[in-house]
Amino acid sequence: MRRWLAQAEVDDGTRPGITSEESAEVKRLKAENKRLREDNEILRRASIFFAGELDPRHR
Repeated sequence: MRRWLAQAEVDDGTRPGITSEESAEVKRLKAENKRLREDNEILRRASIFFAGELDPRHR
């Protein structure tokens, strides 16, 4: 109950700290960053695979 009251005060601006909106935005951005890192890793591995397929020494 105290945490809810403290968070409500932060959200109202009467107490310093990270607002609920800012916290949600950080959480969303961290999830997006994780997804983008995973996508980049998949693309990196795919490009390595296809570069090997195109290498004439493998034919």
